[in-house]
Amino acid sequence: MLKEPVEAALFDMDGLLIDTEALYIQAMQAAARRLDREMPLSLCHAMIGVPGRECNLMIAEFYGEGFSIDEFRGHFSTHIRGLLEERIPVKPGAVELLDFLAARGIPCAVATSAGRTTAENHLGRAGLLGRFRAVATRDDVAHAKPAPDVYLEAARRLGVSPSRCVAFEDSNVGLTAAHAAGAMAFIVPDILEPHPEVREKALRVLTDLHEARRLLEAVL
Repeated sequence: MLKEPVEAALFDMDGLLIDTEALYIQAMQAAARRLDREMPLSLCHAMIGVPGRECNLMIAEFYGEGFSIDEFRGHFSTHIRGLLEERIPVKPGAVELLDFLAARGIPCAVATSAGRTTAENHLGRAGLLGRFRAVATRDDVAHAKPAPDVYLEAARRLGVSPSRCVAFEDSNVGLTAAHAAGAMAFIVPDILEPHPEVREKALRVLTDLHEARRLLEAVL
């Protein structure tokens, strides 16, 4: 299945390593209600894997003239801080997969659409930050996912060709980015099922990161 020897592993963050996407949706819908609006799930789902700045544009365009994106972001920030203040939930199998890769001497990096402050804060509070040799964020590249930039940057920081990296994603946007970077990309769906064209790009659709570990155990 794998086209090249595995020299590194690249990971998305939200919805893949940490279980935050559902919390973001909850906070966005609560923020919209504070402004006497309803946010449909279809809009929330369209923003999965998309950086915050681009999400702001999508939200402002959806609600149109008279909608204050600044007020919305203020309410959203209050809600999401409340939801995440106690802990950052880690996705099933993440720790076990990272332990396995560390035991095999495979370096790991994060390639996320989040900004650096958010990424380092969330990974640190989840107890995962120290497990990664590099963290590439939206702040480090010119173009966000689905462009390949953040995956190319993560691989560059590890000193490994993208073609010799396995990449794990949960979103359609993210898998498209990892595939475009030339990585051996797997999708682990979180909230959304992968689009048919994304399934074709993925080496395999995995149930969870436990399955990802078992797959790599067979080849490493």
